[in-house]
Amino acid sequence: MHDRLTQSMRASHLLALLFVLASLGLAAIGAATGDTFYLRLGTEALIFAGLALSVDLLLGYSGALSLGQALYFGIGAYVSALTLMKIPSFWLAMGAAFAASLIAAIIGGLIANRVRGVYFALITFGLAQVFAKIVYNTRELGASDGMIGIPVIEIGFGPFSVSAGSPVGFFLVVLAIIMGLYALTAYLLDTPFGRVLTALKANEKRVPFLGYSVWRARMAAYVLAGLIAGLSGALYPMLRGFVSPELMFFATSGNAVISVILGGVGTLIGAIYGSVLLVILKSIIGSWTEHHLIVIGALFMVCVMFLPKGLVGFVRPRIEALLMRHPPPEPAIAESASLTSATLTPAAIKSGSAS
Repeated sequence: MHDRLTQSMRASHLLALLFVLASLGLAAIGAATGDTFYLRLGTEALIFAGLALSVDLLLGYSGALSLGQALYFGIGAYVSALTLMKIPSFWLAMGAAFAASLIAAIIGGLIANRVRGVYFALITFGLAQVFAKIVYNTRELGASDGMIGIPVIEIGFGPFSVSAGSPVGFFLVVLAIIMGLYALTAYLLDTPFGRVLTALKANEKRVPFLGYSVWRARMAAYVLAGLIAGLSGALYPMLRGFVSPELMFFATSGNAVISVILGGVGTLIGAIYGSVLLVILKSIIGSWTEHHLIVIGALFMVCVMFLPKGLVGFVRPRIEALLMRHPPPEPAIAESASLTSATLTPAAIKSGSAS
C-alpha cells in the first residue's frame, strides 16, 4: 500500500517522463530544422524552471513563501560568470556556484527562519533587494550594466564534450541537470524528511511532539532550495554570455512564484511546466504587443480563479486515479513471506508433526 504523498509523487513522475519525452522531441525537431531560437528559448525556460522548483519546495511543502529566491539564482549566475572569465571550466563554475549558494543559503536561512508567515516573505524580499543593490553599485561586477564577454565553453563528459554554443547540445545538458534536480528533490520528499516538511505545513506546533526539530527541518529545506536556485542560475551565463543585477530583482522572484501557481503549488513538476509556459507566453505575446504583461496578468488571474490548484493540480488527480486501478506488483519478498506465513499454520504444523 502507498500513502497519498507517494501516489501523488508517482503521478508527478509520470508527468515528468512526458515532459522529458516532449523536450527530446523538441530537440530532435530543432536539430533537424536548424532552428536555434526555440531551442535557446526552451533552454532559458528550463533554467528558470530550476528557480521555480526551489520556490515550490518551500511554498508547496513547508508552507514558506519566499519572495527573494532570485537572490540565490543571481549569486549562482555571478559566481559562475566570474569563474568562467578566469578559468573556462564548466565543472569548476558549477562547483563554485554550489559553494557560494550553500554559504549564502545558510546565512540567509539563519536570518529568515527566525520568523514565520508574511514576515518570512518580507525578510526574503529584503535580503534579495539589499544584495541586488550592492551588486548594482559595484563596478567590479559591472554595476548596472552587468558582466559581458563570458566565453563559450566546452562541457567535458570524459572522452566526450558538448559546446555551450551548441543549441541542441546545451539544451540537453540543461534538461539533464534540471530533471536531475527534480529527481533529487522528489526522492528527498519521499523520505521521512519530506513527511516532516508536510507536517510543518499542516501543523507546525505539533511537529516537536513527534520528536523532530522544526528549526532544523525548515533550515534544511531553505538551504536545499537555495542550492537548487544557485545551480540553476549558474547555467544562465553559459547560455546568454552575460549577467546583470536584474537577475536578483523582485521581478525574477515574482515570475518564479507565478510559475509555481500556474503549474500547481506542491506538485513539484508543476513548477517546471509553469515556468516553460510562462516563458513561452512572454515570448509569443511580447512579439504581438509591448503590453504583454497586462495579458499575462489577466491570464494569471483567470488561472487562479478557475484552476486554483494549477494545471498539474488539475490533471494529477486523474492520473492518480488511473494508477490506483493499475497498482505496481508487490515485491517478491513480501509475496514469499505471505506464502510462508500461510504455510506455517497450526494445522499444517500439526499435520507435519503427525507424519
